[in-house]
Amino acid sequence: MNKKGVIIGVVAIAIIAGVAASLSSTPTETVNLDMTRTHGTISTAMGSPILGDPSAPVTIVEFGDYQCHQCYNWFHNTKPAITRDYIDTGKANLVFVDMAFLGRDSGPAAQATYCAEDQGKYWEYHDMLYNAQEDKIDSGWANTERLKAFAFSMGLDMELFESCLDSGKYSKRVQYNTQQARDHGVRGTPGFFIVGPDGQQQIGGAQPFSVFKQVLDPMV
Repeated sequence: MNKKGVIIGVVAIAIIAGVAASLSSTPTETVNLDMTRTHGTISTAMGSPILGDPSAPVTIVEFGDYQCHQCYNWFHNTKPAITRDYIDTGKANLVFVDMAFLGRDSGPAAQATYCAEDQGKYWEYHDMLYNAQEDKIDSGWANTERLKAFAFSMGLDMELFESCLDSGKYSKRVQYNTQQARDHGVRGTPGFFIVGPDGQQQIGGAQPFSVFKQVLDPMV
């Protein structure tokens, strides 16, 4: 690697490390992130836990906003078949990376998923948000009180969850993920990168299962 490449790499690592260091707001709350986790050219270190087998040959990176209605459509109409045919069979895994940009409640909703992750319930909370979504952005369905109500209904430790959400513990994590989306040319949600052993391919929008199958099958 030339001198310029080394400098760029060091700077990138320093930026990511700085963001990670700022994620914990209290001495009792720690963040365990694999800062080397990348899929293709995309850093997913601050995205969701990996859904599926981490060693699967293909990773689906989804950029989404919890207030995005097309994300809601993809979650309900396309994701179940992808889960059945690719994730559950070990052919692919999935990582959700926030692109929280549609409204004032988008950022807190994304932060809430990581507060739930602190208690081992990221995907359960993620699914609850997409099941509870209402059509109108910032209509109140994802305001702070509702986010706390969702956590309560899941039986989470409310003292821990409320402390996490109220402190903005994961605000910089969500900001970092949103910037990853912009840096990779994602202009709307949902946006996807299918990352395989020989490269990556971008898919825009809530495409049907047939479109994903066409891209996935040659990779697996």
